Amino acid sequence: MAETPFAFRLVTPQRLVLQAEIVSLQAPGSEGYLGVLAHHAPLLTGLKQGELSVRTPDGVEHRFRTPGGFLEVSDNRATVLADACEPLAAADRPAE
Repeated sequence: MAETPFAFRLVTPQRLVLQAEIVSLQAPGSEGYLGVLAHHAPLLTGLKQGELSVRTPDGVEHRFRTPGGFLEVSDNRATVLADACEPLAAADRPAE
């Protein structure tokens, strides 16, 4: 079964970090990590320090470290407003 893509934006006060169609999002919510797929129920939550991960339809995973911010999900779109973020290099990622 094909995964349904949805719109995603990752924004900091300095710049638009990533704008893409993605198939999944994992974020460090204020009460623990949460996952978002297409057609998720509307949601607004704070984010705590941690790793943000998104996967594009072609299977590429993008990971970022963030000190916190906010996540909004509505109308098949997800927007992360992060205080800051930096991409995680492969060497920075924990072993799986």
